[in-house]
Amino acid sequence: MILTILQARMSSSRLPGKVLLPILGEAMLQRQLERISPARKIDHLIVATSVGREDDAVAAFCFEKRVDCFRGDLENVLDRFYQAAKNYDARTIVRLTGDCPLADPAIIDRAITIFESGKYDYVSNTVERTYPVGLDVEVFSVEALEEAWREAVLPSEKEHVTRFIYTHPEDFRIGQFKSERNLSDLRWTVDEPADYEFVIKIYERLYPADHNFTTEDVLNLLQKEPQLKAINAGVDPGRGLNKSLEQDAQFMKAIEKE
Repeated sequence: MILTILQARMSSSRLPGKVLLPILGEAMLQRQLERISPARKIDHLIVATSVGREDDAVAAFCFEKRVDCFRGDLENVLDRFYQAAKNYDARTIVRLTGDCPLADPAIIDRAITIFESGKYDYVSNTVERTYPVGLDVEVFSVEALEEAWREAVLPSEKEHVTRFIYTHPEDFRIGQFKSERNLSDLRWTVDEPADYEFVIKIYERLYPADHNFTTEDVLNLLQKEPQLKAINAGVDPGRGLNKSLEQDAQFMKAIEKE
């Protein structure tokens, strides 16, 4: 079974509760689920959130929308994914994050197709980025996930689910796919208030006319209204990972002192 795990939590330090913030009257998480649903190669989709009280709201949302919800460790997202994969007896995992309401089902299907057509442990469009931030897709085997779960020790490897896999290319067969155009300077994810404002503007302009607007529609809009790109152009894309890497350094110092 190809299991898509959409990770979502309320406790974002930069934009608390972001996954349930409204976009044209519906929660951002609902808008992303709407965009994922046309993907043809997904067998089953779940939302993976934490057991923390703050994420009761995510679980309640899933119950209301009749979406399967798995709850696990807040900080160790790698363990959350592994336990979810075991619970659903998955053989292949598609990882998405719940702060990407411009997700593209065609890109999701492409990632799965490439994974299935090659002898890969992991396929993504993020190792060498050419797509906008926010169209990220990662596909990996449950065996690779299990090995990462057993071997990962660094905080960054436990928070960023696939980091152990793609930083060990000597141990895993890594595949990647690229956009025909380098669009890596575009930011379509929601981590900061400016990102949220940007996404609202996109939905206001495109969603009323076509609920299934495409990536190309967004690109055409940005060409017509280039000022929209400036809304969140100043957001640091590496802030989250850099924080985790700082935690890695502190962890290693503590180990050396022992």
